[in-house]
Amino acid sequence: MITEPHSTAAAEGEAPGDDPSGPIPLRLLPDTARVSEQGHLHLGGCDLVDLAAEFGTPLFVYDEAHLRARCREAVGAFDGGVAYAAKAFLCAAMARLAISEGMDIDVASGGELQTVLRAFDGDAAAADSDVAQRVVLHGNNKSVAELAMARDSGVGRIVVDSTAELDRLDELHRADGAVPRVLLRVTPGVRAETHEYISTGQADSKFGFGIGQGVAVAAVERAAEMSSIELVGLHCHIGSQVFRVESLARALDVVAEFAAPLFGDAGPAAGSLEELSIGGGLGVAYVESEQAPTITEWGAALRERWRSLSERYGFEARLVAEPGRAVAAAAAVTLYTVGSIKEVPGVRTYVAVDGGYGDNPRPMLYGSDYTAFMPARAGEPRPDRVRIVGKHCESGDVIVRSAPMPAGLAPGDLVATPVTGAYGYSMGAPYNRIGRPAVVFVDGGDAQLVIRRETVDDMLALDVL
Repeated sequence: MITEPHSTAAAEGEAPGDDPSGPIPLRLLPDTARVSEQGHLHLGGCDLVDLAAEFGTPLFVYDEAHLRARCREAVGAFDGGVAYAAKAFLCAAMARLAISEGMDIDVASGGELQTVLRAFDGDAAAADSDVAQRVVLHGNNKSVAELAMARDSGVGRIVVDSTAELDRLDELHRADGAVPRVLLRVTPGVRAETHEYISTGQADSKFGFGIGQGVAVAAVERAAEMSSIELVGLHCHIGSQVFRVESLARALDVVAEFAAPLFGDAGPAAGSLEELSIGGGLGVAYVESEQAPTITEWGAALRERWRSLSERYGFEARLVAEPGRAVAAAAAVTLYTVGSIKEVPGVRTYVAVDGGYGDNPRPMLYGSDYTAFMPARAGEPRPDRVRIVGKHCESGDVIVRSAPMPAGLAPGDLVATPVTGAYGYSMGAPYNRIGRPAVVFVDGGDAQLVIRRETVDDMLALDVL
């Protein structure tokens, strides 16, 4: 089998990672991961080999205990002021889990909003607590219908992203008189050290009101005068997969300096700064060479910076955050079955599996890197290097460019990629009419199907001619 080089060097400024030729490190796996005497990996008390046989592959397997632990960690890190960013991974079961652990939920569309609300249909206890009040609605181009849905359902916050959105809220107010609570999203001009497609805090961005261009000042002044909304704070988000907490702290500095004259005693929005949302974006380690701050470390650093800024400028607003990837990413692994192995003499070995772009588009979109292992041989070294590719009709359908594998991989074997709980299922698509995988939650030795496998019949049901 032809192997290919795989860098073991950690990024500059990071601690050295694990040996990528050794067994899959537990730190890249969900919290309950353990290797049995037979060498099989177990999550939530369930053997991954057995799960693949029962539910088929590809298959997303989420460790429910891991999800709950990260939700609780986030709630503690921000003293309860935290919303789960549903775009990372959302289904009814995930919405109920996040709410039950004390998180609010940040949604980015009417579809995500409906998913959260319907997750609690018929739940009297949830109705009593008014789940909608725990929802934050985002989106750079919210339609009138989406804004109307948010207002009608009584969401807790609408994050306003443009002057056009302020116009739409004015129009809706004239019809029914409802006054939603809003945050204004501002772009602080702080560029995150991440892929340009997931960098959002710089001035040249489709999101928010730019601070450096004076647009944000005008937005605050207008919002403060509007009777159709209640301005309660500001929101900023500089991007995703950010490893340096200092970058996020710098954004707080910029926003605080911006807010001081506007929300101070003599400002046009005096007294209306109840909260500042720093968004999410905390990075996670995907491969052996990466290290990332914990949610607790992230929260402690930002809360300390905000405490200092609040003392300087006289703010009493609470700091809130919206983690998504940091909650869900490492909670899951994706299982695949090897279909064919192609050796290109002198070049590399391709290992084709039964998934790919349709369940994990991140490598194609961002060049994202992953590692891999064999669930039936989880405790073994992985000396070989192969390229794991999907079955979609694209040369770019690569899941892992240089995957470490035990020797002797063969068609029919089970392989897995860890840290796939965020932006895999949620960004997937039925390209080539290959349905998205099923999703199971595992806990205490039980596996619960929470999303069934998408079928060709599901796709055909949309055809009307």
